Amino acid sequence: MNELLEKGQEIRIVPQDFRNSNKAKVIDVQDTSFLLEVFHSPEGILPKKMNEFYSPTKNGMLYFVSDISSIDGNQLTVSMPRKHRFLQRRAFTRIKTKQNLQLSLSGKSFDALLLDLSAGGIKLSTAKSLDIDSQYDLSVKILNGPAVECQFDPIRVIKNDDATYTVSGRFKNLSNVDKMALLQFCMRKNIENENR
Repeated sequence: MNELLEKGQEIRIVPQDFRNSNKAKVIDVQDTSFLLEVFHSPEGILPKKMNEFYSPTKNGMLYFVSDISSIDGNQLTVSMPRKHRFLQRRAFTRIKTKQNLQLSLSGKSFDALLLDLSAGGIKLSTAKSLDIDSQYDLSVKILNGPAVECQFDPIRVIKNDDATYTVSGRFKNLSNVDKMALLQFCMRKNIENENR
């Protein structure tokens, strides 16, 4: 694991309450631990508690779980994890899912079926062709938490043989809290699917 961490590398820390997520950079790597400097005050990140860690690398998204052995101001000492995994090469893990959605534009609503989801965007199916020059309001429900409210910016629209449309696009105006909720949800679902 030590060879996968280097000084200056950015890592996202996700505690049990993902609203206290933080970004950090590696400032030192030892045999049994590594030292992080968080970008924001580490409120809600507790010592001796397990946290999830994510870091983009050339091999894909590095993911591991470990505990923080000590906190000194904005510096965290993290125990070197026993195991790690690379999730996907893409920036955000994408999962297949089915969920009815409603898009709206200028007060008009359109029904759609969510086909896949990531923290960066979605793919959906709809009976109506969407305008790639417009941004649609939408709400995505994840687990038992509050719905993620944002705008959807269509990038690609494909007409299917059955007269439906498959639309891929990205999220716009997504808050950091909502992005972390989606990121964590998709990564956990991906791991669950791999372990089936």
